[in-house]
Amino acid sequence: MASTILVADDDHSIRMVLDQALSRAGFDVRATDNGSTLWNWVEAGDGDLVITDVVMPDVDGLDLLPRIKRIRPNLKIIVMSAQSTLMTAIKAAERGAFEYIPKPFDLDELLSIVDRALISPKSALQGVLGAGQSVPDNLPLIGRSPAMQEIYRTVARMMTSDLTVMINGESGTGKELVARALHDYGKRRDGPFVAINMAAIPRELVESELFGHEKGAFTGATAAGIGRFRQAQRGTLFLDEIGDMPLEAQTRLLRVLQEGEYSTVGGRSSIRADVRIVAATHRDLHQLIRKGQFREDLFYRLNVVPIRLPPLRERTEDIPDLVRHFLDHAALEGLGHKSIDKDGLSVLIAYSWPGNVRELENLIRRIAALYTDDVIGSDIIRQEFEQNRTEPASPHKGDGTLSISVERHLSKYFDAHRDGLPSPGLYDRILREIERPLISLTLSATSGNQLRAAKVLGLNRNTLRKKIHDLQIDVVRGSR
Repeated sequence: MASTILVADDDHSIRMVLDQALSRAGFDVRATDNGSTLWNWVEAGDGDLVITDVVMPDVDGLDLLPRIKRIRPNLKIIVMSAQSTLMTAIKAAERGAFEYIPKPFDLDELLSIVDRALISPKSALQGVLGAGQSVPDNLPLIGRSPAMQEIYRTVARMMTSDLTVMINGESGTGKELVARALHDYGKRRDGPFVAINMAAIPRELVESELFGHEKGAFTGATAAGIGRFRQAQRGTLFLDEIGDMPLEAQTRLLRVLQEGEYSTVGGRSSIRADVRIVAATHRDLHQLIRKGQFREDLFYRLNVVPIRLPPLRERTEDIPDLVRHFLDHAALEGLGHKSIDKDGLSVLIAYSWPGNVRELENLIRRIAALYTDDVIGSDIIRQEFEQNRTEPASPHKGDGTLSISVERHLSKYFDAHRDGLPSPGLYDRILREIERPLISLTLSATSGNQLRAAKVLGLNRNTLRKKIHDLQIDVVRGSR
């Protein structure tokens, strides 16, 4: 006997598409444009599965979920929404939805979810908030792009899990925001969130910072020290830039993940670790494994749930939402209510954003602080790019002198291989040749001041420190 699917959506075209697709798949379909009719069907015991929109003329679809679950706890509910935010996914999860799908959706994906819902004993999204608790209506992550939607769904699925998560993304993409969302909406939300950046700690102090140390364990240890694992007990420990962790510390971390315990530096007794690990990196860990710089067994222990954060250039459709979000924050800080016109947004969308969301946020805050105009146009944005020595993406900008020089430099590789192509790895070799002298010259010009050099280069200070380490650049202070 065919399963009956109840569909509620006030958009006629959505109802028609779902009716046709589900009917062709062999289901009986009953569709309505309002929540009241849906509720009457459910209350009467009709339907084997519900597919509902969030925004309907008479009711919020999310508000229907707990009511349905009270009278029919085993009835699976799939939530659709054009309000494609992290909060929608989280609220759907904590109110008992089987799955959340953003609009526009892929029909094949929807049919696959329907099949799983009808045979699965439990929800794909499973909330953990207790009775009377609610999800705060703030937005730690912004974006409606498909890549961000998948991140939202992953965060929602992790609400009841303690699985280790590995976040990969370029600097400035918001890796710590994702880590905080995993903590704030997970089962350890009442515990501490502790973050540590591996690239910002001297290598010889990493183990002490992580695990703590006993008095006299090493030179300078005049008193016992508490490590980040102890600070994060019953909470979440965020290990940022895990690719920069020394091999010795990697071995100790692996033991924690395998056995759930550790010892302090200089200590002999074992300490039980009740900590959820979230790691992040901008580096290619597979390449580090091949070079012997990262343990393969540790990688697989950390990479249980991988999350890739896309660079901003891959989700430019999110830029208008991000701009509005940053402008709203600027207004709350007393910098005035401003907006960016259509031409200004076009300039922002055309830019390559090497600093990702962090660079966009800094630009918007700077514009809000420095300009009195209520509406910011493309001229102001171009002026800001020019003054900060960055330019909107355009292949025809500039006099081409640098481009010609680089082309001449690159041509030698191909001229020397007229019977074939250069050996693999050309991109990394060329990047190293260009990047190393650029950073060296900038450090020389700033007398070795890394903070000033990072500002001149338009890099985050931690990013510059990593590049200095990776490229083995000698920093001589006080020289020009």
